Amino acid sequence: MTLADLKTDFLIYVIEEYKFAEKLSGKEVAALFEQHRVFTYVLEHYEALHTTGGQYIVEDINLFIRAAKESLCPAPTSC
Repeated sequence: MTLADLKTDFLIYVIEEYKFAEKLSGKEVAALFEQHRVFTYVLEHYEALHTTGGQYIVEDINLFIRAAKESLCPAPTSC
């Protein structure tokens, strides 16, 4: 297997873990990940993330998404 194949398999794993943990459909996860550039984040941090467990990955992605949302709207009452 090439590194690209491993990363593709890992992305599928991440989507499935996130889908199960957050009770979302695959389509909802794909839209959320696309909107917040989670696919890019996961691929860029593959070396670190692939050594962790599913729960850690879900928590890390949630933190990443939260940070992305806050950078777009730092004061929730103003958005």
